[in-house]
Amino acid sequence: FKIGKMKVIYMSFINTVIDIWKTYGGSFLYGLGITLIITLFSLLFSTILGLALGYLNSVPRNKKSKFYLTIRILQGIAHEYIDLIRGTPLIVQAMFFYFGVLPMIGQGKMNIILVGVIVITLNAAAYLSEIFRGGIQAIDNGQMEASRSLGLSFNKSMIKVILPQAIKNMIPAILNQFIISLKDTSILTVIGTPDLMNKGDIARQTNYKSFETMIIIALMYYVIIKVLSITFNKIEEKLKV
Repeated sequence: FKIGKMKVIYMSFINTVIDIWKTYGGSFLYGLGITLIITLFSLLFSTILGLALGYLNSVPRNKKSKFYLTIRILQGIAHEYIDLIRGTPLIVQAMFFYFGVLPMIGQGKMNIILVGVIVITLNAAAYLSEIFRGGIQAIDNGQMEASRSLGLSFNKSMIKVILPQAIKNMIPAILNQFIISLKDTSILTVIGTPDLMNKGDIARQTNYKSFETMIIIALMYYVIIKVLSITFNKIEEKLKV
């Protein structure tokens, strides 16, 4: 009797999941597409910003340099930015930017997808900057000294000698941040970004089948992240990191 009852419950669950997918599958796939777009663009921009911040924080302070004060001020701003982002939840950052900053600067009607890209970019850049800074500092100081002794400037030594070695070592951490940022996009539903989580939430409120709907959403996140993880592992093996 119990086995028969469990079978009925199981079949009912499967049928419900199938019905939800038939009704909302297109919407879920659209949301997944938006999630990937936000992730790809935000990781592109955050990598550029993070590299710039990591590079800046790696510049030594030479009191004899005419740029000493400028570098110190810029590094101070960079440190405060990183501490602010790492010290506050992403959901707070998203709501503060969308409901606070945009109306203040008269941009309350900015494209919501663009807002999502900006929020994830600013968040990921803070973490990537520390990855880049750590990667740069992990390179033996002798590398810099050797290149400087050959007549290369600090910037040329960094670009031609230090960064190529550092970036290769940082690949696993950078790829991991990609996955983290993809999952972080789900938080953007609080500001109405039409991503996968947002579409799932709308479906849940419409069909009153929260459990079954969220199972589908969770599986979609799992599948895409699993594919990315396998791909990234192959990249790491190829690079022999």
